[in-house]
Amino acid sequence: MGAGQLGGKGFTPRLCLAIAATVLGSAFQHGYNTGVVNAPQKIIEQWVNQTYESRTGEPITADGVTGIWSVTVSIFCVGGMAGAMFTGLVADKFGRKGGLLINNLFALLGGVLEGFSLMAGSYEMLIIGRFFIGVNCGLNAGLAPMYLTEISPTHLRGAIGSLYQLVVTISILVSQVLGMRNVLGTASGWPWLLALTLAPVVFQLAVMPFCPESPRFTLINRNREVDAQKALAWLRGSPEVHEEIDEMKAENEASKLTPRVTLREITTNPALRAPLIISVMMMLAQQLSGINAVIFFSTDIYQRAGLNEMQAQSATLGMGAMNVLMTIISVVLVEKAGRKTLQMIGLSGMFVVTVLLTICLALKDQAQWLSYISIVLVISFVVCFATGPGSIPWFLVGELFAQSARPTATSIAVAVNWTANFIVGVSFLPLANAMGPYVFLIFATVLAVAVLFTWKRVPETKNKPIDEITAMFRQRAYDK
Repeated sequence: MGAGQLGGKGFTPRLCLAIAATVLGSAFQHGYNTGVVNAPQKIIEQWVNQTYESRTGEPITADGVTGIWSVTVSIFCVGGMAGAMFTGLVADKFGRKGGLLINNLFALLGGVLEGFSLMAGSYEMLIIGRFFIGVNCGLNAGLAPMYLTEISPTHLRGAIGSLYQLVVTISILVSQVLGMRNVLGTASGWPWLLALTLAPVVFQLAVMPFCPESPRFTLINRNREVDAQKALAWLRGSPEVHEEIDEMKAENEASKLTPRVTLREITTNPALRAPLIISVMMMLAQQLSGINAVIFFSTDIYQRAGLNEMQAQSATLGMGAMNVLMTIISVVLVEKAGRKTLQMIGLSGMFVVTVLLTICLALKDQAQWLSYISIVLVISFVVCFATGPGSIPWFLVGELFAQSARPTATSIAVAVNWTANFIVGVSFLPLANAMGPYVFLIFATVLAVAVLFTWKRVPETKNKPIDEITAMFRQRAYDK
């Protein structure tokens, strides 16, 4: 029996514990803090106005409130960019598990500042808290998929890697439910809503210490073979791990033949530059696809179709639930259909939907029924996104690089993801005001390029050992 097949299908209780500690403690933060400020926006803006008036004796202007709110929302992405840039350094210095545990300090700081901002009468505390939470999520987005890739059996790497995005979608839905007016989306409840980000901190700090450091990191970076073997045996529930250890040793020997992977090396060495370009393009395709813009537009589309505010909010929750369901399906399919196939299907579907959505929004005043078609298209867009583009980029980076290059590549790819997220967040409203529904043609263009790039350049990594994948890029570079 191969090492990857141990423990039935490979999901041993201890491996499941390590996965849970990682995704519930890290991916949950990412999704929850992405969605948590949407529902209570008006209530927090009123509080900002009252706070400013109590300080100065006069109300703040509408533009002033909008400015403070924009900073509050966007500072999360700025923190994410900062955290992403330090992923490689943290991963190499403290390890994958060690980095995740230390990273909770930023979430702790952020949660406390956000939770006490109302009591302190300080929207500055709220902004600083959002920044620290952003740093935490930026590091999580790099460290968690890296740890999951390195503890997974080869035949389950895609499914386990997809769990990060699954928990992101679940936590976005949880934040939307808790943010409703009849739950915590109230004038006194919103600090509790934001402070709930401390719950994953407590969970991860309680559970993660019982899990081992990444066996790959322990063997290749720390050169401790016995400890790596013990960690792998703990995860697999069996001492029969020689096959996987041998594969790690082969990867280690191959990495010794290449120079130390610096930022300059990864951008100039053709064998490393090719997978880096693929990783960056997949991250850009994810964020510049228009997913955040479509979700932003969803409530407006629902209301234009004749739904009242509560019905539109319920429809948005339904869309979130569909996102979760389709991501669950993609977790199952990713090891059957493969990464490239799902990515192609998802991106192609999003392209078609975006073009149709542009037509419907442009002609909605001509026929009422087009508004209802728009609702179907919004849900279809989310379904296509969840099929592949939502989850695959996060773990594909870890599959394309050997141990020596993985932290640097992850830092770059995740930083690009957060930067693109920030650009869409800052530019979408001005572009939408200037272009109207035709703003979606920008996303359609990006998606068309992404489909062609995936078809031409992205390799299938399903069931392939990492040393085989990296050897393929070396061979391609050599052939040129």
